[in-house]
Amino acid sequence: MDIRKIEEILREYKRDNLTLEEVLEELKFLPFAELYHSKIDHHRTLRSGFPEIIYGEGKKIEHLLEIISEFVKRYEKFIATRISRHQADEILKKFPSLVYYPEARVLTSRKPEKQKINEVAVICAGTSDYPVAEEAAVILEILGKGVERIYDVGVSGIHRIVPNLKKINRCKILIVVAGMEGALPSVVAGLTGKPVIGVPTSVGYGTNLKGFAPLLTMLNSCAPVVVVNIDNGFGAAFFSYLVLKK
Repeated sequence: MDIRKIEEILREYKRDNLTLEEVLEELKFLPFAELYHSKIDHHRTLRSGFPEIIYGEGKKIEHLLEIISEFVKRYEKFIATRISRHQADEILKKFPSLVYYPEARVLTSRKPEKQKINEVAVICAGTSDYPVAEEAAVILEILGKGVERIYDVGVSGIHRIVPNLKKINRCKILIVVAGMEGALPSVVAGLTGKPVIGVPTSVGYGTNLKGFAPLLTMLNSCAPVVVVNIDNGFGAAFFSYLVLKK
């Protein structure tokens, strides 16, 4: 339930189109709905402007189906992340109108509309980082933000980013996704002067340490870079959304 829905309920009550009991019935799902295995935070949309994000990894299919059923009843738009192909196939059998993005492992209630202006650039070091970059890009598009995708421009061939600098500088926030040693966010921040969110990935050889090497590189960047957790494309995307909607 969002602010517009509450305003509509209160207007209907003021016009005597709803009884007090009906208003209380509508509002009783604030702050959360009890599903026994899960508690759905319906108050979150009032705080952040978007419903609670469903995290799918590790959840049983039957639990996911109940959770998504609750969201389908109450929201026009919602997001589920880290949904596997198997989970998506089972969910789409019951809710065929939902949209699944297999590369991003994201499930949503409807396909996002293309935005005229790209506010966020998602910059990806290598093709192996693509799934994390797509998680960030797809989530931003669902949240209503225009995305400029610039992929495979890592530091081993840094000249590849130069032709894209004009497009990058037109964006307000840059999400830079990189594995291996994770140097790309620092380079991009130095070249552009734009706010950069670094996303380290678990892509790389042994001493990549499943993402800890690029995480530490980004945290020690000489140029100012904000860093999210390893493989956390969602975190970078939602943080960008919160900043841009202010």
